[in-house]
Amino acid sequence: MAEVTARERFECPACGGAAEWSAVKQALVCPFCGNVAAMQPPAATEGAIKELDLATALQNIPESERGWQTATRSVKCQSCQAISVFKPERVAQNCDFCGSPALVPYEDTKAPIRPESVLPFKLSESDVRDRVRNWYRSRWFAPNRFKSRAFTDTLHGLYLPYWTFDAQVAAEWTAEAGHYYYTTETYRDSKGQSQTRQVQHTRWVPASGALEHFFDDELVPASRGVPPPLLRTIEPFPTVELVPYDAGYVSGWVVEQYQIDLVAAATHSREAMDAKLRQMCAQQIPGDTHRNLDVVADYSGQTFKHVLLPIWLLSYQYGATTFRIVANGVTGTIAGKYPKSVTKIALLVVAILIVMALVFLFTEGGQ
Repeated sequence: MAEVTARERFECPACGGAAEWSAVKQALVCPFCGNVAAMQPPAATEGAIKELDLATALQNIPESERGWQTATRSVKCQSCQAISVFKPERVAQNCDFCGSPALVPYEDTKAPIRPESVLPFKLSESDVRDRVRNWYRSRWFAPNRFKSRAFTDTLHGLYLPYWTFDAQVAAEWTAEAGHYYYTTETYRDSKGQSQTRQVQHTRWVPASGALEHFFDDELVPASRGVPPPLLRTIEPFPTVELVPYDAGYVSGWVVEQYQIDLVAAATHSREAMDAKLRQMCAQQIPGDTHRNLDVVADYSGQTFKHVLLPIWLLSYQYGATTFRIVANGVTGTIAGKYPKSVTKIALLVVAILIVMALVFLFTEGGQ
């Protein structure tokens, strides 16, 4: 398998082993002798994070912006289609995303766009294991025997690919604003008695306005290994803490290569920005409701970055079903699905029915 252009590896000055980034020490640490090889990757403080012009990049990305800056191997999972990138000496037996053993070597026809920045792991594996156990215990509907098991054997720390997009937007909108008003009408009830009630009406008037907004670091996940809806539940990631990409930050960690390219990501981002812009315009419309909202937007200063964001992923089998838990590698936010106890759900339903019956009896008895 072809490797991307390599740079000098991060050697431990004590034993010569390959140092790896430690979330606990926030430094490169040798896994063999424990020596702290460097307080930070050598190039981490060189330069600043760059926002790249979107229009120019859509036409062509220069070769100097591609590759991982270090030797890597890539494999593609035939089950979930995730492409995992790791050190050449590592041998992958199962997919870190779904656990499938169906891995095949993967080679790009062109090196991927290099990440512009990375958000380093801050939570250690032991910390996440404790958080996951506490999360399990807080799931009331989970089976009791489920809560008593560890289920953290398959915990993996992964860097996922994301695109971020910035844009300055000036928008003008028109709509019909609806204002509620009420009239009183008379009617006869089921017993023939004359009654009155308030009836709601809407008065429609034309409305218009304008707004300006700057979209900053709008995230578009480019992962195949973790479903985007699941990732959304552990956002936000503190992108203000992004640092310029350096291979030292990902040393010792599995990185997923993006499979949603820049063109597709830019399209997703524009659709998301359009939807948010429409909501902001709708909030400016006076009155109680609105209809026929039309928004005309002008986008300028559009830039992007390819970034790597840290997550902890746990996949486990319970019965015949596979469940996934994800944790934000910086904030610790946890989300995922878990098995439900049929017995507990049945007991809750019975309890609700009993309460409803008691309320009915007391209501009837008081009449």
